[in-house]
Amino acid sequence: MKEQVQALAQQYHEEVIQLRRHIHQHPELSFHEVETGKFIAGKLQEWGIPFEHGVADNGVVGLIEGKKGKGRVVALRADIDALPIAEANDVPYKSKNEGVMHACGHDVHSSSLLGTAKILNELKDQITGTIKLIFQPAEEMLPGGASIMIKEGVLENPAPASIFGQHVHPPLQVGKVGFRPGMYMASTDELYMTVTGQGGHGAIPQNCIDPIVITSHIITALQQVVSRRANPTMPTVLTFGYIASTGGSTNVIPNEVKLKGTFRTYDEQWRYEAHRIMKEVAEGMAKSMGGVCDLHVANGYPALINNPDLTRNAKTYAVEYLGADNVVDLPMRMTGEDFAYYSQVMPACFYRLGTGNPAKGINSPIHTNTFNVDEQCLKVSTGLMAWMTLQELGRTS
Repeated sequence: MKEQVQALAQQYHEEVIQLRRHIHQHPELSFHEVETGKFIAGKLQEWGIPFEHGVADNGVVGLIEGKKGKGRVVALRADIDALPIAEANDVPYKSKNEGVMHACGHDVHSSSLLGTAKILNELKDQITGTIKLIFQPAEEMLPGGASIMIKEGVLENPAPASIFGQHVHPPLQVGKVGFRPGMYMASTDELYMTVTGQGGHGAIPQNCIDPIVITSHIITALQQVVSRRANPTMPTVLTFGYIASTGGSTNVIPNEVKLKGTFRTYDEQWRYEAHRIMKEVAEGMAKSMGGVCDLHVANGYPALINNPDLTRNAKTYAVEYLGADNVVDLPMRMTGEDFAYYSQVMPACFYRLGTGNPAKGINSPIHTNTFNVDEQCLKVSTGLMAWMTLQELGRTS
């Protein structure tokens, strides 16, 4: 079976490259993936794979039923949205949608899942069980397409026993993949804060309530929440990336300061306790200095926890398929992913696909305007996911 999968991955490689390039040329932002959804649905229809189009508006869900009877159900997920970035790559398949780019590799994810679907559909006469194909919109924007698809029943009728997802990883050489069981990616909450004082002349601060000074104290105090209140064994990050005053100048104290930031951790209980503490500290600090603070926490994606057993099995499958030299262990990371919603409710495995090739100048990070991949990764991505699915379908314990 492994040789069959590898042969099919090779056979369909050029087609998957063309699928990826088409999707790359026509990127669409979160919640606007209208044509992308139509394109994916059209391919599934062409290949005779039953599907539902319009889940979470633009999502597509396909089903491949094995001909050897009912058994396990395994779900495979790919995200399909792009980012608001103007592409700087000089390639024939450069984005045609101005200011929008597949700079996070979702074109690779969606084309790879299409290739995997084609392989598994070709082998369905030898399969016991069912594969659920989840082409998910809006990974890049809260509340995340995964949460919406789950609410709309994507994990029901039939209910998967497990789910796999993959993500491009430029630091990893093409041909390799990486896994990490247990805690892998952090929760991703957004902070929006407004500090209000009383503005006036910068030379007469005694007649003002300076929101900039208040803000500086709040930022320091909130960092101490992380350094002094968080469990030191539990990674926690608080970062403010945006500060702006309304009407301030060299000699003008403004009335108001606005901030935007992110709070990230792995512990769901500490996550929500920290929200409460941060609000109390920020509002209390402002009040003690004569001002007012309004801190709004927008709940983002939860922490992504890879099921230990499923992930260890997946790593074993990858070693069988690619060889031990091409399978690496990954560190924890504070970036986030809405695949985490799946991992919170069922056994899930989210792994990394090597896409970099410094010898070809392909090493730009994700979310940059020069991001690209070595398309040899598409042979690995399609074949490996198909192989892991077949192994998981056939697992007896």
